Amino acid sequence: MSPQPSEPFEVPAVDIDPYVRGGSADERAAVARAVDDACSRVGFIQILGHGIPETAIAGLTSAVDDFFGLSMEVKREYRVEGANRGYSPPKSESLSLSLGVESASRMNDFFEAYNVGTEARSFPDLDLSEDDYGLNLWPDVPGFEDRVQAYYAEAGRVARTLTRIFADALGQSPDFFADLTDHSIDVLRMNNYALPEGTVNLDGDLTGMGEHTDFGIVTVLWADRVAGLQVLGSDGIWHDVSPSPGALLVNLGDLTARITDDHWMSTLHRVKPPVVDGRIQRRRSVAYFHDGNVDAVVSTLPEYAGPDPYEPVVVRDHIKAKLAGSRHGTKNTAAEREAARVLAAAGENRS
Repeated sequence: MSPQPSEPFEVPAVDIDPYVRGGSADERAAVARAVDDACSRVGFIQILGHGIPETAIAGLTSAVDDFFGLSMEVKREYRVEGANRGYSPPKSESLSLSLGVESASRMNDFFEAYNVGTEARSFPDLDLSEDDYGLNLWPDVPGFEDRVQAYYAEAGRVARTLTRIFADALGQSPDFFADLTDHSIDVLRMNNYALPEGTVNLDGDLTGMGEHTDFGIVTVLWADRVAGLQVLGSDGIWHDVSPSPGALLVNLGDLTARITDDHWMSTLHRVKPPVVDGRIQRRRSVAYFHDGNVDAVVSTLPEYAGPDPYEPVVVRDHIKAKLAGSRHGTKNTAAEREAARVLAAAGENRS
């Protein structure tokens, strides 16, 4: 008997409006079921009905264009060594190392980024360290901070709405994720894929952003509708993913995978930017990482624990190990499950 063809890969679309604007219990239950299905099969969701105004998105994208349009000399003035803030120039990171996997081409990632995020002083009643959170460095670009902050607030609202849906979908109390995220380390990363002609050596495998999983609980992603993002399916094949009009892409992070013992997946993804006439076609994306409280201990829920569940981990230690890989070139030896999936997809044994 010939093998049956597998189902075509797709990222499910879910309208979360019943949670955003208020809906009946039955409507919210239907959303929670759809989210559970998407998280257990794919680990990525396209969300509609998120309620972010077009004006906030337009402000964000114009701020991204204004900053990345500056000269490299000026942009480098905003680089912050050793911190998850400020500017990252092209080829300064290698995200596959956050999984402990060496890039096949031995090239760091060809993207530039700018990071801002929640600061420790946002929680004056708690004894939190700037070393864990970081201090924002705002570029001297007119209106940049206001435009980015307006979108940051909206993306944070969406992330918290999603964790409320997650709690329902997993059969937990409404406060389950709130207790893990009431002083969450949240970071907004603005990415730009565009290098001038002649700066790219095409004798190897060009990597826009290496294969990786996200670190925390959930990521809310705005992206251009330009080819490049690829998601590793359960079939072991990399699939192209582009957001539908008006949709945001959402994916789970490692900590949610740990909570569910991989019942919900922290799915591997990467960016392979298209090259036309020796130049990378420009692509922009902005990711809001909702990573959890720095001092929270994340454990697998007993009802989801398999025979070999994840060990409990402190969010601070988990994030530190992942960042040591991506930003400082140190292999993360604690990401064995994720690394195994990368190696299986590559079909080779990389040391």
